[in-house]
Amino acid sequence: MTRICFLFNHDQLHQVAHSLPIALALAEAGGAEVTLAVASEALATHVRRLAGNRLAACRLVRLSLSSPVTRSLAGVLERLVPARKILLYSDNLAFFRQFDALVVSEKTSLLLKTRLGLDRLRIIHTRHGAGDRAIGFGRESALFDLVLVSGPKIARRLQAEAGLDPARIRIVGYPKFDLFADAPPIALPFPDPTRPVALYAPHPSPRLSSWFDMGQQVLDAFAASDRFNLIFAPHVMLFQRRWTVTISPPAVRRMRWPDRHGASNILMDLGSAASSDMSYTNRADLYIGDVSSQIYEYLRHPRPCLALDAHGVDWQGNADYAHWQAGPVAGPGVDIIAASEQAMATHANYLPAQQALLADTFSVTDRPSAVRSAEAITSFLAQENARD
Repeated sequence: MTRICFLFNHDQLHQVAHSLPIALALAEAGGAEVTLAVASEALATHVRRLAGNRLAACRLVRLSLSSPVTRSLAGVLERLVPARKILLYSDNLAFFRQFDALVVSEKTSLLLKTRLGLDRLRIIHTRHGAGDRAIGFGRESALFDLVLVSGPKIARRLQAEAGLDPARIRIVGYPKFDLFADAPPIALPFPDPTRPVALYAPHPSPRLSSWFDMGQQVLDAFAASDRFNLIFAPHVMLFQRRWTVTISPPAVRRMRWPDRHGASNILMDLGSAASSDMSYTNRADLYIGDVSSQIYEYLRHPRPCLALDAHGVDWQGNADYAHWQAGPVAGPGVDIIAASEQAMATHANYLPAQQALLADTFSVTDRPSAVRSAEAITSFLAQENARD
C-alpha cells in the first residue's frame, strides 16, 4: 500500500487547513496509508480539533529533535529564525525515508531532497494561501514533484516565473474552504453591533507590510471613531518574535507592539485560531490590508476593500499587487476613516475587478477541493509508480 505522510512543521497553526482536508479525504478513500506528522503538541491538538472523528482513518505522529546538539542549537537560534523547523528534518531522516510521498504546505521540506539525500522521496506541495506575493512563485517551486494549486492564476505564474513543468501542476481549488468557508458567523464583543466591521490584517514582512509605518495610525483612527468596529488580526507571525527577519525580500526590523487603547470598538487578536480560520474574513464588512493572501479568502464573498501602501509602490500592472485592484489604495498620512468610508461607498466600482480576481484565483466546482486534491495525488503517484 502507498505510504503518504502529511507534514505539519511550523511555528504556528495557520498552514494546517491547507493540507489536512486532503489527508482526510485520501485516508477515507482507501488505497493509501496516511500519516500525519506534527512538530509540536499545539499542532497535534489543532489537528485533532479540526479532524474530529475523521482522524481515526490516519496515524498521528509527533516528531521531535532527537539530538542534544540540535536541541541546544534550536534553543539559541529560535529567537531570531525558525531553527527548530529546519533542524527537525535532519533529526528525522529515518522517519521520512519510509514514505513514498511527503505532502507539505511550505518549502523548507525541500531540504530533504536538496541537502539531506532523500532524492527518491516524492514531495508534493499544497501551498498555503492564494496570494500574489513574488515569493510564492520562486524558482524553488520547480523542485517539487507535484504542486496543487487553487486556480489558473497560480498555475500560470508558476509556469512563467518558477519554470514549473505544467505536467506537475494540478488545479484543485482551495481545500481550506472545505473546512471554513460556510461556517456560521461568529459573535463579536462590540457594544454597538450595528456599526460596520472593518478587519485590519497586516502582513509580517517589514518591506511589504503596512504595520511598521502605518499600523498604529490605523488603530488610533479607529479608536477615536464612532463609525466602525475594528478587528485587528494581523498575520499570525507578525508578533511572534522581538525581531522580524525575512528572506524575501530581505529585511530585519525590531517589532513595534501595538498600543492597547482599551477602546470598546476594537478587538485585538494577535494569533488565536480565529485569526486564521476565516472567522474574521467571513464576518467583516471591510477588509484593510497590504499583501496578505487573506484578502482572497475574504473576497470569496465580494465586499469593500482598502489597500494600505506604506512603501510608495509602483503597483499598477504589477502581478505581485493584483489584489490592490479590489478597492482604493491609501498611503501614509491619509485619513483612514475617510478612506474606509470611501471604500464602502465605491464598492460597486470595484466589483467587476473583484469577481475577475476571484475567478482567476479559485477553481470552484460542485466537488470538494480536498477530494479533487486527493484524486490528483493518487493519480500522480500511480503514474510515477508505473514509470518505476
